[in-house]
Amino acid sequence: MNGSNQTFAGMTRYRWVVCSMLFLATAINYMDRQVLSLTWKDFIAPEFGWNDTDYGLITGCFSIVYAIAMLVVGKFVDKVGARRGYLWAIGLWSAGACLHAFCGIATNGLLGGEWLTGFEGARQNLSTLQTVADGVWTVSTVSVWLFLAARCVLAIGESGNFPAAIKITAEYFPK
Repeated sequence: MNGSNQTFAGMTRYRWVVCSMLFLATAINYMDRQVLSLTWKDFIAPEFGWNDTDYGLITGCFSIVYAIAMLVVGKFVDKVGARRGYLWAIGLWSAGACLHAFCGIATNGLLGGEWLTGFEGARQNLSTLQTVADGVWTVSTVSVWLFLAARCVLAIGESGNFPAAIKITAEYFPK
């Protein structure tokens, strides 16, 4: 019996469960990346007063951070191991995805309102500002920078998906 038959004989069906989990995580990775482009025009832009320039800034910075992080994260995954590196990546991109939900609350809180009042409270706080234009500009600026920070965290976490998934696939499916 040669070495390749011994390797194949020791494999179980568990590797297909791992493959399915990697596929699911990669699909979620793609959905997280695309959700802003699908919702910003109809839902996010009217709430925060964003324009095309704001959206371009956020997506452009996301792409740059993602590309730079891909250079670093692959070495990190090699250093700590594929399983730990993937756990790190999923944890970080989950935290980045959760940060998006707090951008509206934080925008409201930074404008002097209570942190848990939501968008209605933000609208009431806007009425206390000197002019509506100043209020829209403030909400737009604060929300853009908060979304930009959340997208950067998401980009760093998502960049670990492919190096870790490819390494885990190579471990569970040898030649």
